[in-house]
Amino acid sequence: MKAMATNLHPVCPCGRLDPKGRPLALDACCGRFLSGAVAAPDAESLMRSRYTAYAVGDDAYLRDTWQAATRPAELETDPRIKWLGLDVRGHRLIDADHAEVTFVARYRLDGRGGRMQERSRFVREGGRWFYVEGEVA
Repeated sequence: MKAMATNLHPVCPCGRLDPKGRPLALDACCGRFLSGAVAAPDAESLMRSRYTAYAVGDDAYLRDTWQAATRPAELETDPRIKWLGLDVRGHRLIDADHAEVTFVARYRLDGRGGRMQERSRFVREGGRWFYVEGEVA
């Protein structure tokens, strides 16, 4: 059974916890960024929301939050991948408009488990954070 933040609201895939250590509901966490209600306030929040977009198959959000200069011409999530969890290992603000986030994401593809470790770079343009590129370890 899928973990639930409440009886009505699913847990956010990004794994962020409230101050009491309980999982946040999707609508109280990354869901508000994916819906466009508000922009992610920092690079870590953007990275978490992008992970959530991969988990729920929101290709439009992934395109919209990828810096135009490095965005691929085509982007489509693979529906066969089931994202299982995210572990943010570090968030480093380089200056007011540049940051890095290091994370490990676990997934299952065709019945086989895997993990991806990446150091992602982000830039703030026009007051919004964008994913630039990542270095996979």
